[in-house]
Amino acid sequence: MSLLKKEREVVKKMNGFLRTYRRKDHNEGFVHEVAAVCVLTGKILLQNGAETYRVEDTMNRIANSFAVHDAQSFVTPTGIIFSIENHDVTKLVRISHRGTNLRKVTQVNTLSRRVAQGEVAINELQRELVRIDNSTVAYSDSMQILAAAVASSCFLLMFLGKWQDLFPAFIAGGAGQAGMIYFHKLAKVKFFSEFMSSIIIGMIALASVKLGFGLEMNKIIIGAVMPLVPGVPITNAVRDIMAGDLVAGLSKSAEAGLTAFAIGIGVTAAIVLG
Repeated sequence: MSLLKKEREVVKKMNGFLRTYRRKDHNEGFVHEVAAVCVLTGKILLQNGAETYRVEDTMNRIANSFAVHDAQSFVTPTGIIFSIENHDVTKLVRISHRGTNLRKVTQVNTLSRRVAQGEVAINELQRELVRIDNSTVAYSDSMQILAAAVASSCFLLMFLGKWQDLFPAFIAGGAGQAGMIYFHKLAKVKFFSEFMSSIIIGMIALASVKLGFGLEMNKIIIGAVMPLVPGVPITNAVRDIMAGDLVAGLSKSAEAGLTAFAIGIGVTAAIVLG
């Protein structure tokens, strides 16, 4: 009788151990899902122009919303490290391409707020993030060229340019954006495409003045290169430095400085060669 009782106790302990193991295994799997979703969120934000502190804060908030309170994140312009303490979960993502698409940033921010309010489950969050990540560019190449041309004309007037220079600035700005798109597709080197685009702008501005279509070459160039100026990276760099993210802030400052250098060298080369 006592032997049967002992066997029942052993079986009971074994069943309890199995339930604990299964619960632990389930929790570990859920933690891995949360980590994967957080890293995908950070990847989308960082690739599309979000600030470093925004990326880290959004990842941590999503983890906390799913009751994972011991998450740690470290973000630089070229990579994301996400780890969850007390769990064997660490993820590293390399960021090789960065641009500016504030539409995707807004969509992810809106989605993260819904997660914080408990309106989105983790499976739905995964599907929405994949959809946002795979969505195409909001505007076509022709629309980007037209927008750059119109913006260049407006910048010309803002810098007190002459009305006669409005059309040359329109042409130079549109041609510069077209060259930017073409050379970026030809060679995936950002600074090369910006350099060649600024050469095109400088040559068109110089030709318009020599042919009598334009009056002030400097104002035409200034208006046309404004769409190429890295305004968002400069702003993010300053905000990151002020927030204490020195590595990311200095890296973005260097990237913005190289972009400005490429634009200046390109315009100078066009004037010298012309």
